[in-house]
Amino acid sequence: MEKEVREKYDRLVKHLIKSNISVTTMESCTAGQIASLLTDTPGSSAILKGAFVTYSNEAKIRMGVSEEILNGYGVYSKETAAEMARACREFYDADTGIGVTGSFGNADPNNKDRVPGEVFFAISTREGTESFYCEVPEQPSRLYYKLYMANVIADEINKKVR
Repeated sequence: MEKEVREKYDRLVKHLIKSNISVTTMESCTAGQIASLLTDTPGSSAILKGAFVTYSNEAKIRMGVSEEILNGYGVYSKETAAEMARACREFYDADTGIGVTGSFGNADPNNKDRVPGEVFFAISTREGTESFYCEVPEQPSRLYYKLYMANVIADEINKKVR
């Protein structure tokens, strides 16, 4: 799976560069995996404005996610993912922002609303924000959970930028 995901991101980044579409991420459960995959392609600095790994609720709030959204809908929600995507896009004035939040099964004493395998993500463009839900099947390692989600997210980004 890893090779295929890396190849998909290479094609995506080349398209973003050619199309001059900038991108940024705010990641929680993927812990920067998407930003890392974006930067594996030479020339990606032309389109990746920056990225945030906001593993804690405090980090999300400090980077512009509404505390009311977190408290009202929970950290693991489409609303929080949308706020993350919007906040990072606006912070960097990027064309596209990607927000990812969810649980791969690890314990989270600060957020009792977690459901292992539930991930919410959103893609925010200057035209609007769309949220998505994904049930992640059991994977052999944390890396494979991250790659699984990165693969799903790349497919949705491709739909938005083609």
